[in-house]
Amino acid sequence: VATMEENFPRGGIQRKTTEGKTPNPKLERDNLFDVCCLYIHSMLCFLLSQALCEGMLLLGCIKEVSDYELVISLPNGLSGFVPVTQISDAYSKMLSKQVAQGELLEDLNSLMDMYSPGTLVRCIVTSVEKSADGRRSIKLSIDPKKVNKGLNASALTSGMLLSGFVSSVEDHGYLIDIGVSGTHAFLPRQKAQNYIKAVKRGADLKIGQNLNCVIAEAKNEGRVVRLSVDRSEVAASLATERQNWTLSNLLPGLVVKARVLKVAPLGIKLSFLSSFTGIVDFMHMDPEKSMNYSPDQVVKACILSIHPTSKVVRLTLRQAFLHPGGSPNQLSSDRMGAVVEESAVKAFYKQFGAIFELDDGTLAFARLKHLSKNRKSFKPGAFKTGCKHKCRIIDYSLMDEMCIVSLKYQIIEARFLQYKDIHTGDVVQGKVFALKPIGMQVKVTDGIKGLVPSMHLANGILKQPEKKYNIGDEVRCRVLECNPAGKKLILTLKKSLVQSKLPVLSNYEDAKPGLITHGFVVCAREFGCIVKFYNDVKGLVPKNELSSEPIPCPDKVFHEGQVVKVMVLKCEPQQERLLLSFRLSSKSAPEDKKECPPKKKQEMKYQIGEMVDVKVLKKKDNGLEVSILEDEGNVIASIPTGHLSDFVATCKLLWHCLQEGDVLPRVMCLSDKGEHIMLSRKSAVISAVQEEQVVRTFSEIQPGMLLTGYVRNVMPFGVFVEFPFGVTGLAPKSMSDKFVTDTKDHFVVGQTVIAKVMSIDEEKQRVLLNLKVSECSSGDSAAESFALLSQYFKEMKEIRNLLRRRDDSVNTGSLCELVPGRELQLVVQDVKEDGSALFSGSCVTGLTVTATRYHLGDKNIVPGEKTKALVLHVDALTSKVYVSLREELLKQRQLKENSQHSAIVQHIAEEFAVVSLETGQLAAIPTASHFNDTFRFDSEKLKVGQIISATLKVVKVNDHGVLLAVQGPAKKNVFVRVRNESETALEEMLAVVNHSLSLGDIVTGTVKSVKPTHVTVAIDDKLTGSIHASRILDEVPIGSFPTCTLKAGQKVTARVVGGRDVNTHRWEKGKVTAVLNLKEDTALKKLGLYTVGQTVTCFVKKYNILKNWLEVEVTPDIRGRVPHLLGNLSFQVLKHPEKSFKNGQAISATVTGTDVTETNLCLSLTGIQSLEQGTITVGMVTKVTPHIGLTIALPGGKTGKVSIFHLNDIYAENPLGDFKVGKIVRSVILFALTSDLSFSFRLNPKSNSKVEDVEITCVKDVKKGQLVRGYVKSITQSGCKNFKLGHSLSSIQVRKLGEAPRLQVSVGFTWDEDMNAMDIPVLSQKEESSESEEEEDPQAKLKKQTKKEKELEKQKKEKELCKLEAALMDPSRQPQSADDFDRLVLSSPNSSILWLQYMAFHLQATEIEKARAVAERALKTICFREEQEKLNVWVALLNLENMYGTAETLMKVFERAVQYNEPLKVFQHLCDIFANSEKYKQAEELYHTMLKRFRQEKSVWLKYASFLLKQGQTEATHRLLERALKALPTKEHVDAISRFAQLEFRFGDSEHAKALFESTLSSYPKRTDIWSIYMDIMIKHGSQKEVRDIFERVIHLSLAPKKMKFFFKRYLDYEKKFGTTDSVLAVKRAALEYVETKSSLADT
Repeated sequence: VATMEENFPRGGIQRKTTEGKTPNPKLERDNLFDVCCLYIHSMLCFLLSQALCEGMLLLGCIKEVSDYELVISLPNGLSGFVPVTQISDAYSKMLSKQVAQGELLEDLNSLMDMYSPGTLVRCIVTSVEKSADGRRSIKLSIDPKKVNKGLNASALTSGMLLSGFVSSVEDHGYLIDIGVSGTHAFLPRQKAQNYIKAVKRGADLKIGQNLNCVIAEAKNEGRVVRLSVDRSEVAASLATERQNWTLSNLLPGLVVKARVLKVAPLGIKLSFLSSFTGIVDFMHMDPEKSMNYSPDQVVKACILSIHPTSKVVRLTLRQAFLHPGGSPNQLSSDRMGAVVEESAVKAFYKQFGAIFELDDGTLAFARLKHLSKNRKSFKPGAFKTGCKHKCRIIDYSLMDEMCIVSLKYQIIEARFLQYKDIHTGDVVQGKVFALKPIGMQVKVTDGIKGLVPSMHLANGILKQPEKKYNIGDEVRCRVLECNPAGKKLILTLKKSLVQSKLPVLSNYEDAKPGLITHGFVVCAREFGCIVKFYNDVKGLVPKNELSSEPIPCPDKVFHEGQVVKVMVLKCEPQQERLLLSFRLSSKSAPEDKKECPPKKKQEMKYQIGEMVDVKVLKKKDNGLEVSILEDEGNVIASIPTGHLSDFVATCKLLWHCLQEGDVLPRVMCLSDKGEHIMLSRKSAVISAVQEEQVVRTFSEIQPGMLLTGYVRNVMPFGVFVEFPFGVTGLAPKSMSDKFVTDTKDHFVVGQTVIAKVMSIDEEKQRVLLNLKVSECSSGDSAAESFALLSQYFKEMKEIRNLLRRRDDSVNTGSLCELVPGRELQLVVQDVKEDGSALFSGSCVTGLTVTATRYHLGDKNIVPGEKTKALVLHVDALTSKVYVSLREELLKQRQLKENSQHSAIVQHIAEEFAVVSLETGQLAAIPTASHFNDTFRFDSEKLKVGQIISATLKVVKVNDHGVLLAVQGPAKKNVFVRVRNESETALEEMLAVVNHSLSLGDIVTGTVKSVKPTHVTVAIDDKLTGSIHASRILDEVPIGSFPTCTLKAGQKVTARVVGGRDVNTHRWEKGKVTAVLNLKEDTALKKLGLYTVGQTVTCFVKKYNILKNWLEVEVTPDIRGRVPHLLGNLSFQVLKHPEKSFKNGQAISATVTGTDVTETNLCLSLTGIQSLEQGTITVGMVTKVTPHIGLTIALPGGKTGKVSIFHLNDIYAENPLGDFKVGKIVRSVILFALTSDLSFSFRLNPKSNSKVEDVEITCVKDVKKGQLVRGYVKSITQSGCKNFKLGHSLSSIQVRKLGEAPRLQVSVGFTWDEDMNAMDIPVLSQKEESSESEEEEDPQAKLKKQTKKEKELEKQKKEKELCKLEAALMDPSRQPQSADDFDRLVLSSPNSSILWLQYMAFHLQATEIEKARAVAERALKTICFREEQEKLNVWVALLNLENMYGTAETLMKVFERAVQYNEPLKVFQHLCDIFANSEKYKQAEELYHTMLKRFRQEKSVWLKYASFLLKQGQTEATHRLLERALKALPTKEHVDAISRFAQLEFRFGDSEHAKALFESTLSSYPKRTDIWSIYMDIMIKHGSQKEVRDIFERVIHLSLAPKKMKFFFKRYLDYEKKFGTTDSVLAVKRAALEYVETKSSLADT
């Protein structure tokens, strides 16, 4: 014991004897400081969670209680958690029992019933794990077996205070688990009564409840203990020396009397229980006496923690802990999260943090990391005593009775600190923390994490979210649900919900009828859709409220997770029932506006497309922040850098040149999403919006449209293009005429492009685009490229003027004056190695002037030489000037417009190239022919010195300093862009046109192009004209195509009737289009001049498939629409209207009115129909109601109903089978009411054809003996059936006859009348004469059949065959039928896997005989050489017989299998089959047979041993080993023993396994392979001591040096992984000794 005391002194710190020395007062103070320094490490470690280690005992206080864990507050601001399985043994057993039974147990109480916050508990650390975000998670246990493991029965004495748990409730008291083995602790019921009344947790103690117990009496050496839980006894209990506490069993929570040994600023050193020492840190001194402690003072203290290895004991002097059973002071809930404006520093500890005094006098602690933003910005000087700081309370430590505060600015200003600060509907910023199968975890703040379920990751459903989100990404979410008690936060990333401005519906009380809000579909079924909102509020949208049109299958139209706008119809908050509608009424619009916050009014002020002037407020990295001048600068908006111009280079330059305070005129509002408005200066986008060349909603998009937009994002798989009004589309990788290797080489974000719509997916709201120049250009590449060049120079001129206005620097002034073509006097500054030269001069101060080797010509120049040079290009962004010294560039001659010249490329800039003509002048040519023309292969790029052909377009130099030209003769492009007519013909008429022409002038021109509804005519270079189809012929024959009478190149004479100014990116500004007329009549009709019933001649523009109407033009500015049903009376035409009307065709139509917007005429091609009784009309089926009839839509917007009895002249079992929604039908009106019309599809009564089932209108129509057919309406008790025979005859009774056959009903019939609304599948009947197209005449039908229909039928059959063949050829196709499998096994007859799949296919259908037949076929078919493949089939057949056959059939198959295969393999497989199907008896019998038959096979013995061990028969295994050693050859013995031992380790008795290895190694010490196996197994299963013992034995064996080296290396690796530095050194020393002994032996 004495030596133990020397090595490991009690209390952790050894006392130094000071005998024989006179203490020096100054030295004493220093020593005291040294003592405190010794404690710093332990304190510092404790303040941080790193110091906590497994086995550490702590006193904790319950902070929160949930269903599955207790959150425990630990000393020094730390916290841990106790899982529900670490409460006590009795509680865990009950939990296991409940899980096993699957039903709730009556006597099992939840943690919330037994524990409340504020209760002090003794804990032990079970593990400290580091989580993904670097925090330590401290897992604790309050199980008494672990907490009190240091105690044994003999150590228990009366007066001891222990923690115990109720393990069972008996008649006279309770059995308490105090965790001491061999001890029974009993609490008498009368001793517990006062406690039960005081805690008010029911009339009885509960199993698993924690108690502070005092031992009242200990008998039989502590084997029987009587306890007391009386509160006064517990509170007065004190740990004394008489109770024999030792360092190994000392417990937290014990109150002791202690003597102060030393006092220091950081803490106090105490001695207690005579021989122990402990420490009190600065947070646990009594605040009222903190400065008044003196050495030798006696105080009461409570033990807080005991370290398991160093045995350092920590104590607290705070009053709340000095009476066991009490609880510490708590913080009021409103104080949490409060910001304290002025808190004074009480004390500062440079390693830990600072203690502050708050405004209410309480103390608070701030950790070091919370005192400043980061380590660099930390200033210790700011924390002197008395300094004032602003802080926020972020937590409360119950164990320290202190608030935890933070001085960090971002925490003080944070919106959310705890879960309770977050409200449903809040929009929050967070970071992606982890991606899990259930969704994505988002970190909102340090202490708040939320979950975004998989359904809410995007507007659609993401199959691979990891491709869109990366860990660490910033995301903007909206709170769907927040439960602060359960710390549960559910978020959504659906853009539509996050950006929604509609009210948030988070409880049923707020759901007032008429409220419109956003929700998301969680379920779509035949009865309708269930829509969910915030806080799990759900509502039903019934089927009839899904749309104004009937939707037969909602699950096909709506998908899970879809965001929808709904209106509340009805709400019952008590029942939590909510009825909703997708049909939003128009009345709700004004209410919406009232509910909107005031900010909405500001947003509504600026509509997309509105032009405003702005002033630059601030330059940001990604653009400009501006204020709108019209609003006196109150409205803030932004212009992204990419939206400053159509040209990427100009965007950067303009951003560089603009300064705060500059005014930008005519900027367009592009969007007002979110909090502020986004503007654009892109002229192409602006002109597209102004000319209405845009789509406002997704529904307006049609394939073939050309739209101007800008690149939103560039991805490896394609480019996302956004258009004004927010519609976005994707151009896939094959978007260019050239091969695309990397999309980033072709397009950049923000770039202007023109895109062609290729296809639309309405369900997913996706648009596929094409950016190929060949598809998107007008065909006139010269005109387009010249328009781009002109626009570029126009913008450059604006920038030059902007710089000119700034005279603040000489530099910008000189930049403005320098234009290409200007001659300069320069001085050579330097000639570089590559031949280029740098110049300087008075006119170019501050600029870099350079000339390439090519531009020096033949001149040899030297630095200092003066020379003349010509400016080629000025790059304002980099302040570079490119010059040339070539002589030929300095000549000047007069030039003509549109003249062709040979030109030499002199310089290439980003948007254009500078060329020199043979006359010496400089000209600019565009490098791109179109917005989308962004990529050139190296071979296609222009090079300096290259000779090209150029056509001059502008011959005056103007401000640009260069002439403007286009490259080469305009190439004819094969792809000609179909331009929208509105670009040329349908513009607003202008009264006055600023040019030489005036209204009424006769002009001659050449036809340039012929379009279906208009012809473009070139009058001269600057003037084009347009002639509408209505103005070509004086008399227009119906059905003719007037524009086809003119051909391209033809000369025409016309009269000017109007004009318009064209200002788009495709034409030069100022160019004018005249509107011409070839007819004599010049009067233009306006929309109001047309009357209803008037007949007009119009021209087909196109058939709109989406809107189901025919669009026509009457005159250039008057359009019309013909609804589908007014297009024709012929079924053929109505079925395929798009094929029946050709673009440009002249048709005659009757005016029926104007549309809602009063911009289009409503026309009819069938005249104006009067819907009177007896009229035959066409209609379209809009709804099929089972058992009732049809609803049909009629021309003119009316609807009508057809009864089930009027569908046909002949009774049919399934009358509605032939009618589908959308089918065109012909019907006769029976009678017309004001609201509804009734129809019949019966044949004309006057026709000669025989009617089988005559119409029954009243009872008089029914005669006795007449055979009638009708539909069952109801069945009564007496067995009578009410038949419904006709519309007006309600029902007649049919009495059941004696032997008459039962009434036959079709499969589709339902006996439940209330299920009418459900779609019941019906058997498809053969097509009968009710098929409306074929009603006309049987002869006509035969004629049709002969030609066209036969051909169509043939084609249809061929297509189906092709489809079938393609499906069969598909390699990825899974077999669906027996035929499919037959084909597969024919192609691969030796593949057992296919045969097995074929068998499984039959077994799924429980066709066992067929499966057997397949197996037999397989055995005959598979080649005899493929032994393994055949064995696989035999095994499958054995499995089949085992599962579905009898014992006889199984044995028959087994006997055959043994004959045809290796017997041992078949035996082993059958053993496995028996074992897997738990037929252990049969398996054992088979193993006995095998041991007799294959006694020499080691694998059989091992397999049987494994089987026995898995059954738990260890003794039988030991006997088996003895038998095996007798049966097997001697050379196999060692290996067999080793393998048996390994099996023992895995499944049996590890001690026996060790014994086997030890006996083997003692017999064969040089078998290194056995040593290796033994080591591997012991490292895996044994203790470190055992492993080291084995290594020590091995390294002292006399083996070959090579083998010894291997073992030393393994020992060293083991010690490096699990040992200490000393143990590693010991191995190295042993290895060195071995080498030395070997070398000395070699020397001798």
